[in-house]
Amino acid sequence: MNPRISPRYWLAAMLVLLIVLTLCAANIGPVKLSFYRLISQSLEAGHWNIWLNIRLPRVLLAVLIGAALAVSGAIMQGLFRNPLADPGLLGISTGAALCVAVAILFPLPLPGILVLYGHTVAAFVGSIAVCVLLYALSRTGHGNLTRLLLAGIALNALAGAAIGVLSYISDDQQLRQFSLWSMGSLGRAQWSTLAIASSLIIPAIVISLRLSRLLNLLQLGDEEAHYLGVNVESVKQRLLLLSALLIATCVAMSGAIGFIGLVIPHLIRLQLGVDHRWLLPGSVLGGACLLLIADTLARTLASPAEIPVGLITSLLGGPYFLWLILRRREINNA
Repeated sequence: MNPRISPRYWLAAMLVLLIVLTLCAANIGPVKLSFYRLISQSLEAGHWNIWLNIRLPRVLLAVLIGAALAVSGAIMQGLFRNPLADPGLLGISTGAALCVAVAILFPLPLPGILVLYGHTVAAFVGSIAVCVLLYALSRTGHGNLTRLLLAGIALNALAGAAIGVLSYISDDQQLRQFSLWSMGSLGRAQWSTLAIASSLIIPAIVISLRLSRLLNLLQLGDEEAHYLGVNVESVKQRLLLLSALLIATCVAMSGAIGFIGLVIPHLIRLQLGVDHRWLLPGSVLGGACLLLIADTLARTLASPAEIPVGLITSLLGGPYFLWLILRRREINNA
């Protein structure tokens, strides 16, 4: 961390950047809009509808999803005490996507408002199952990264194969939904979608921030944390549940969007250090900014067509992940 710059100033600058990006993204698109024209009411009613009911919910959903993905990545990296841990690489996102695919193909008759949360519940079941399995492997393998990555590759392959089978037996409409989930898209954003995401993501992030001090103590090791009065197993279980809930909500709302949970916590750690009291809020702001930029590019680069936002984040995160692996290898060989 740069000793001359306080973490508070970094967070304040990132907050200002996020506000500016949000305002700009709401006006960028095939139809040119501006706040001056909106305020002066010189736009047609259809333009107001585009801004209020199409762009604004999507922009705000991108902020929420980006923040959730980055925080879940920071939690997983802190929980496994390894900066290369990532919900996508470890198979958590794919496990959630598999259960959503099952829910799409074999929908259950749910009453009332539970229908709105059906895909989120399914995604949560898949993500928590993978989290529990990874947690058990980390205990037996002493947090060995190679073991976790190999397990994640195996889980991704198995879940991907199962999704392929479900896609094969699905009809055209269900197949299109599977395709959107596999590549990630925010095109379904509506105010109702935003309300569901907010009701789950915001409380989970707030609770995660409150657990940041305990997450710092876990970095000392389970035994040392226990001697300092931390109920280690309880804290780990709560963190796993929070990470699973965040990933499940993101997958249910936008599909599998990769690499944000890997790239953002690592970049924030370089600037703000390893203290999770700064790392988690920094990840919230950084993840929101990155996905907002990626989604704006996704819906404008090939306008009027739209590029899946998951492809944009993969193009950004893939090379960074390779560089990160090579950099760690050079450090270990030095």
